Amino acid sequence: MSTDSTFSTLTVMMDGPRGDIRLNRPDKLNAISDTMLHELVEAAHFCDARSEIKVVVISGAGRSFSAGADVTMIDAPVESTSAARSLTQRRHPTAEAGSQMADAIEGMEAVTVCQLHGHCVGGGAVLASACDIRVAAEGTVFSIPELFLGIPLAWGGIPRLVRDVGAAKTKELVMTGRRFGAAEAAAAGLVNRVVPEERLEEEVRLLVDSLLDKSMFTLGATKRYVNAVAEHMVDLKRAWNDAHSLEAALRDPESRAARISYLERFRTDHQRSD
Repeated sequence: MSTDSTFSTLTVMMDGPRGDIRLNRPDKLNAISDTMLHELVEAAHFCDARSEIKVVVISGAGRSFSAGADVTMIDAPVESTSAARSLTQRRHPTAEAGSQMADAIEGMEAVTVCQLHGHCVGGGAVLASACDIRVAAEGTVFSIPELFLGIPLAWGGIPRLVRDVGAAKTKELVMTGRRFGAAEAAAAGLVNRVVPEERLEEEVRLLVDSLLDKSMFTLGATKRYVNAVAEHMVDLKRAWNDAHSLEAALRDPESRAARISYLERFRTDHQRSD
């Protein structure tokens, strides 16, 4: 097994035909920062450049898969029109980077298996939905709280969720932002399989082994064919420019008030739990 040391927010490993991309900000519950967004794109290209890799497992270090987008990317004051304009100019690359990340993961040559545990929140759920197969521990908690933060779900998350769980379920989960468990996620189609927590790594290993038994050509052909059919069902490229929608929400006073209120409640609850 070899490890690439050029990444600061990820651990990228290779073991013959298996690759591993592990989110590695455990002290932040693997919150997805600007740096992580760009490194995930780099990691996808890194794996694509190695033709021997058939399957890539994407997981999270520590207690959770991912707590979603790092709130420091959006938790900034907007006091005036000029400040809002400055914020828009600064945020546009981040909004686009999220979509680029999801596209890069979904477009990987290898089959991607997402290993989920702890929390899978917001942008973490978008990352998971960009993977081909998703396996969750029984105790995994999902949520899509972007509307609590006064922003729409971006990064191409809406069309991917519609593809995976349907339009009505997408509206409910995104509009309410409520938490839901692994069993509901599986019933809805967001995850393929739910396994006991203590069996998660072993079950993923067995799944990977079953995939590695297949030829690279047939795995790749199946992935491309299914993705092509899904693209006709839900156009992932036509996400009504969610980057611009995100920027507009960052300027909207009511949305900003909702974000501030949610972050204050979150911090208070977190301090109490400590």
